Amino acid sequence: MAARRKRGSVSPTLPAFGRQLRRHREAAGLSQESAGRRANGGRGVTSQYVGQVESGRTRCTREFASTMDAELKACGRLLELWDDLVLDSAFPTWFDWPNIEAEAVHITSYCLSVIDGLFQIPAYASAILRGDKDAVEARLRRQTILTRDDPPPPSYALLLDEATLVREVAGATTMREQLEHLLEASAEMSGRLTVQVVPARGEHDGNSGDKMDALSRTAWRKSSRSTSNGGACIELSTRPDTVLVRDSKNPDGTRLRFTSRGFQSLVRGIKES
Repeated sequence: MAARRKRGSVSPTLPAFGRQLRRHREAAGLSQESAGRRANGGRGVTSQYVGQVESGRTRCTREFASTMDAELKACGRLLELWDDLVLDSAFPTWFDWPNIEAEAVHITSYCLSVIDGLFQIPAYASAILRGDKDAVEARLRRQTILTRDDPPPPSYALLLDEATLVREVAGATTMREQLEHLLEASAEMSGRLTVQVVPARGEHDGNSGDKMDALSRTAWRKSSRSTSNGGACIELSTRPDTVLVRDSKNPDGTRLRFTSRGFQSLVRGIKES
C-alpha cells in the first residue's frame, strides 16, 4: 500500500522566492556559507538556514531578504519578491479565508472562543498567536478591508459568545483595551457593523440550532401585486439596520443581505433607471 502523502505545511510561494534567491547568490559567486555570514546585518545565519530558504522549506524574515538584496546587489528585486511571495505566507496553507473576505460584500462571524481576528488589537492577537510577529502583522493587514475605499468595505454582523468577553487574554489591561476597541469600531462603522452578544445561557435561542434555522423562522413578506405575474417576485424580511431578500419561488435558496441604507439606495436606483 502506497504511503499517504502529507499535505504541505508551507506556502507554495516560498520555493519561488527561494529559487530567485539562489539565482542571485550564484550570480554573485557566493556559497551558501558565504552568503549566510553576511546575513542580518553581519550577525549571520548558518548555511543550512540559507539552504532551507532556497528550497522553500522555511520562511525568512524581511531583514534577511533586505541584507541579501544589498549583499547580492539585487537592486531591490529580492525585497519586492519578499513582499509579493513571502509576506502573506505567514498564513497556514489551508487558510484561504483572507482571499474570500477581501472579496466579500457582507460577512457574518460567530465567535465562540475568542474575538474575531478582524477586530483584534495587536496585543490580543500577539497573545493568541504566541508572539509570532509575522503572523500578527498578517492578521492586522487583513483588517484593512474594513477601512478601504475601493472597493467599499463589507458590512459585518459580528456575533460574540458571552464567554469571549470574559475569557481573559494577555491580562486585564489588554482585555480592557480590546473591549474599548470593539466599542470604537461599532461607532466608526455605524451602519456597517452590527455587534451582538449571545448570552452564555444554554436555553437562549442563539445556542439552539444553527443560524439558518433562525432565518427559516424569519417573517417574510411580498408585494400584494405578485399574483399578477404568477407569483414570481422577491420577498423581504426587515430587521434592525438589515434587509434580507430571497426569491419567492426558491425560498430555501440564496438570501441576499443589505444594510437598510444600502437597500434604500438599491430601490432608488431601480426607480430612477
